[in-house]
Amino acid sequence: MSVVVIISANIEWDAIRRIFPDSDLQVSPYGQCFETYLEMSSERRAVVFFHGGWGKISAAASAQYAIDQWSPNLVVNLGTCGGFKGGVEKDTVVLVERTVVYDIVEQMLDTEEAIRDYTTEIDLSWLSEPYPHPVLRTVLVSADRDLMAEDISYLKSKYGAVAGDWESGAIAWVANRNQVRCLILRGVTDLVGAEGGEAYEGNVQIYVENTEKMMNGLVQHLPNWLEKASGSSYKGSHL
Repeated sequence: MSVVVIISANIEWDAIRRIFPDSDLQVSPYGQCFETYLEMSSERRAVVFFHGGWGKISAAASAQYAIDQWSPNLVVNLGTCGGFKGGVEKDTVVLVERTVVYDIVEQMLDTEEAIRDYTTEIDLSWLSEPYPHPVLRTVLVSADRDLMAEDISYLKSKYGAVAGDWESGAIAWVANRNQVRCLILRGVTDLVGAEGGEAYEGNVQIYVENTEKMMNGLVQHLPNWLEKASGSSYKGSHL
């Protein structure tokens, strides 16, 4: 089984670089990458860590590049997300089962139909419980913008989401189209509610500090998730 771990945001990648300070960095059209070995219970697994970039454009293009370049059996996206205040606790790790790209506005035809076209059901049938560490399996919404306070109630009621990010929707959609297994694990670093976001208005350090902690935890548990994937079979299909 070959594995590519896509890291999106620059601050997330900075944290990865500190976890693997001696990595032999290579350069792709989208960002840096390196191969390393992770210790599993029965073997050492070679894994490519790849900085795909932030936002849907970079996420989609770099995910396709990674699939073409390394032909992985599994694409993993580790990263962070903003949580909906009252819907999820900070430091929760989200296991994504569906992504919704919600920032589509269609004024000639049907916006809801367009959003459905970019909604991805992630096949996690290969991932049996119990999971390697506590996660919340749920919907993640994606947009090319930070969560807006006035959108939280709507996103929660319309899509059943409890958190949002910038890239997961694009990565899941590309992996699905290529019939490649996809595992998205994102940690909630900060909360956004009707009154605003705790990391907004000059408080970005909250996000930065929590990202460091979250990325360390996600990498620490990654070998256990890969152990699960190694012992499973998968028949991909796209929507």
